Amino acid sequence: MSAVHSHWREVSEQTVAATITSQGYFSPPLKGSSQVVIIVERKEDWASYFPSEDIVTAQEYLEHTRENETGKRVQVINLCRSYKYLGHGYYCSLLAEARGHKVIPSVRTISELTKKSLYGLSLDDLDRTLDKALSHHLYSNTEGFTLTLYFGRTNIEPLQELARQLFETFPCPILLVEFRKNNGWHIEGVKSGVLHKLRDDQEDQFAHALDNFSRKIWRQPRSRRLARYDLAILHDPQEQLPPSNARALENFVRVGKGLGIDVELIERKDYSRLAEYDALLIRETTSVDNHTYRFAKKAESEGLVVMDDPASILRCTNKVYLTDLLNSHQLGMPATEILYKERPQDFERVGERLGFPLVLKIPDGCFSRGVIKVESQEALLKATAELFEHSVLLLAQEFFYTEYDWRIGVLNRKPIFACQYFMSKGHWQIYNHKAIGQDINGECRTLAVHEAPKAVVELAVKTANLIGDGLYGVDLKQSGDKVVVIEVNDNPNMDAGIEDAYLQDDLYALVLEEFVRRLELKRQGQVW
Repeated sequence: MSAVHSHWREVSEQTVAATITSQGYFSPPLKGSSQVVIIVERKEDWASYFPSEDIVTAQEYLEHTRENETGKRVQVINLCRSYKYLGHGYYCSLLAEARGHKVIPSVRTISELTKKSLYGLSLDDLDRTLDKALSHHLYSNTEGFTLTLYFGRTNIEPLQELARQLFETFPCPILLVEFRKNNGWHIEGVKSGVLHKLRDDQEDQFAHALDNFSRKIWRQPRSRRLARYDLAILHDPQEQLPPSNARALENFVRVGKGLGIDVELIERKDYSRLAEYDALLIRETTSVDNHTYRFAKKAESEGLVVMDDPASILRCTNKVYLTDLLNSHQLGMPATEILYKERPQDFERVGERLGFPLVLKIPDGCFSRGVIKVESQEALLKATAELFEHSVLLLAQEFFYTEYDWRIGVLNRKPIFACQYFMSKGHWQIYNHKAIGQDINGECRTLAVHEAPKAVVELAVKTANLIGDGLYGVDLKQSGDKVVVIEVNDNPNMDAGIEDAYLQDDLYALVLEEFVRRLELKRQGQVW
């Protein structure tokens, strides 16, 4: 039997001496104020590893409630032999959630893994990456194989990224993933594995993965617990046009500290850590078909206060929804029609009704992408052929030129900033993605909300309120007395030096204080 020892013990201010296992593995001291509880069904299931005070049997955990001290987080790792409905493993995860402990696997994960009909949709995105991951691997010539994952880790390096994504989707200590090759690779099934059936070499892999996972639990210094709340900000350091630049993110962290909020920047790889936080602010361009929406959904299901919430992402990222919403409430917008790929006969008459030039838009485009201005019928047919490759329907909209667009920031149904975004130099949009050797976007000017035209602000607030009570950026155009809505952004830009030019730190404080307000209401059992 393997004898691998990783150090799982509650640590507060004392330092635990480093230990070296019988196989020479080094386990350094751990610091923090979190506690890990590891549940096994029988004591002998842990016989391959050195004893630890944090190992309890399922029966012990079910019978004895562990007090969750103020400011302390309890992470439960449920290693029961089975998670079947109403069995020991199921009840351990269920009661862990009832006790306010963070448990892996959660009851939701356990339920999803019981039927492929429940988890199948979650595998669609992963299936698309399989052929590339397996094309040059030793399994490429086989018809199928089963991969065992330990806390999202595998020793097969080409499959590590896939393993991480699977763990994010199904956070479970041991996962058995069955791959099959049939006109390309796909995931045939996913189910939980069991500790007591691991071979010696697998026990070593498991121990290393658990050690790595437990270190993450202790990764935060003790000062973190002094904060009233923990807020995660999802961002992508590599994103070309992020909603908040690096200096703005630093401002969120700094201002949050002054408000007693521990703000931490997280990335896509931190999906499995979401339950550690009280709230989530998404500062990465959102889309229903990428990880940002999954982050929002998971955060909401974990009880976090989240902006952007999933409903707002769904509503704002699709311009067809917004068009119908504005029309049904008779709010100002440019004349707009929907074009369907299956009805090409409509393409000939739309130019007569809207006039040329007109603008074609993909429903879920952002940052001016998927938007084309056409000057003639010939250009219209060429552009529709290009855009219909990405969507089965398009928006055709009258061209409404102004020197700048208004952007009104709205938070919890109130305006918080007003900006003028000028068109990119020599271009008809704010963003010119084909610009070479010059800035991609035009100049910006930020004003106090009361300095913006009253009609612009009022229409912006009315429109945002139809979406929800989150954080939005409403884009509008004004020509004389006419004011129209162009779109509503669910994660509006908040860049240092631009949107904060008037309010400075107060802009970040407004957003963070709204999180605090909602968290306080949540703590009191009220709805904001």
